[in-house]
Amino acid sequence: MSDAFFERALAAAREEGDRMACLRFEGQTAEGLDLSDITCRETVFQGVRFAGCDFDAAAFYGCAFSQCAFTDCRLPRSFWKDCRLDGCKADGGDFRNSRFRDCRFTGALLRYGNFSAVLWERCALTDCDFTESSLLEAVFKKTVLEQTNFTGAELFRASLKGLDLSRCTLDRVVLSASCQELRGAKINTQQAAVVARILGIEVVP
Repeated sequence: MSDAFFERALAAAREEGDRMACLRFEGQTAEGLDLSDITCRETVFQGVRFAGCDFDAAAFYGCAFSQCAFTDCRLPRSFWKDCRLDGCKADGGDFRNSRFRDCRFTGALLRYGNFSAVLWERCALTDCDFTESSLLEAVFKKTVLEQTNFTGAELFRASLKGLDLSRCTLDRVVLSASCQELRGAKINTQQAAVVARILGIEVVP
């Protein structure tokens, strides 16, 4: 399938109101497309690259993304349900006010992105990288985090209650002065020292 055919299929699904369903795309590239409000169901994307595309309010149900790249893309207010993203890259992506439900992320590069006010519900994130991303007022519900990197991430006013963060990296995270974001979360002793420094507490060996 050519890139041109792929782009036409995406554009038609958006412009004609058709729902893209039960399709498979592999190795294609889509550039500069307005894909706002598009709906995809049970579609597989393998090694696909989206560059400069607008997915504002797009919806994905039961879709699988493997080794895909979202380069300079906008995905605010997007909705994801029962989706899997393996080895995908979305550095610098704009995901503000998006919703992820029952999704699995593995090995995803999500650095320098905007995840403000995003809802993560019943999700699993393994070996993901949120370095220097903004998760301002993000909400995590019944979500599992394994080996996820939040170095330099902004977690100000995020809801982390009930999360096990003990196997994640929290170096240089941005929290409120009281570190209230971590109230009710599980952290390890090394992370507790990081929190103590934020609170102005001197930890001695």
